[in-house]
Amino acid sequence: MPTLPPVPHGDRSLWLGYAGLCLLCWLLYAMAGAEWLRGGWRAWQAAWEATWNLGPPILLGTAVLPWVRRLQARPRPLPRRLVAHALAATAFALAWHALDYGMAWALFGLEHADATLAQQALWRSAWAVFIYTALVLGFGGTLHARRAHAAALGIAQAEAARTRAELSAITGSLNPHFLFNTLNTLILLTRRDPAAAERGLLGFSRLLRQLLDTQRDASDRVTLRDEVDFVRDYLAIEALRLGERLRVDWRVEPDALDALLPPLTLQPLVENAVLHGIAPRIDGGTVTIEAARSAAGGLALRIADDGAGAEAPPALPDGRAARPPAGPRADGRRGPGLGLAALQRRFALDYGGRARLAIRTAPGAGFEVRLDLPPEDGPR
Repeated sequence: MPTLPPVPHGDRSLWLGYAGLCLLCWLLYAMAGAEWLRGGWRAWQAAWEATWNLGPPILLGTAVLPWVRRLQARPRPLPRRLVAHALAATAFALAWHALDYGMAWALFGLEHADATLAQQALWRSAWAVFIYTALVLGFGGTLHARRAHAAALGIAQAEAARTRAELSAITGSLNPHFLFNTLNTLILLTRRDPAAAERGLLGFSRLLRQLLDTQRDASDRVTLRDEVDFVRDYLAIEALRLGERLRVDWRVEPDALDALLPPLTLQPLVENAVLHGIAPRIDGGTVTIEAARSAAGGLALRIADDGAGAEAPPALPDGRAARPPAGPRADGRRGPGLGLAALQRRFALDYGGRARLAIRTAPGAGFEVRLDLPPEDGPR
């Protein structure tokens, strides 16, 4: 027979709530029985009656929690559960009668105990069933709620772990992708201009040092200033290959330089612009890099080129983009490449839907990517 997942341990808050509810019931009972206009002695009598009548069910109620937990641990068919509760309610009523009878016998004698039992047996049995039912519903509902909360927390933790794993995989794919393309650039330089290739290798070593020093992964945040420096070193290597064909228009506002963003945010976008928008053109072109604080306090980025343009990839509901082949097509236009497709998915995961990545392009009209990131409280 299937069993329910266990309820997390730690019943302190539950017992505190039970004690508070019992105290409230005791106070209401005492206040209802007190006649304040007749003097303080009536208040003491009301307190005694409240303790006498509510003490036994309060004590017996502490046994209901483990009983309910045991029933929930192994679910049974409804008829069997009803029978179990009927027997438990009967036992609860009998135990209440036994406690009341024993206290009356000890304090007032056997005859008084017999008379009290005969007088109060019916209504006390009814109250016992009512109180037992209330306790079962209260404890049972609390245990179900705690179990549901634990299950939801487990699902959330599993989803968070899955998201972190996917983000790490995406980040891990961006690093080799960037390194592979940069090495290809250096290989071309060694054939055309060995001196430029040597300068490029020095710049490439600085890029590698930045990657290793920051230990960038899916959970890191870096400042825009660091990203801009990283992109400048990358563009310096590309400029060795493209020369005057590569023109860069920087429009970065100073107050945006301290904004935080995931590592390797700008570089893949700039790389797409250079490799697919500028490099295929004989006369080259211009890459525009803009950064400013958004109205909400986040970061607004814009990377654009005046290349051949492309057909905009359709956005999927989860933020992923279709991944057409990277590089120029037969018609001279290009697809978004690995970097853009990975970034679309990355921001959909990393910011929980709060980041916005928009593409504006058309054949012959260049390629523009706008990225709006929400504000960050600090490095993670």
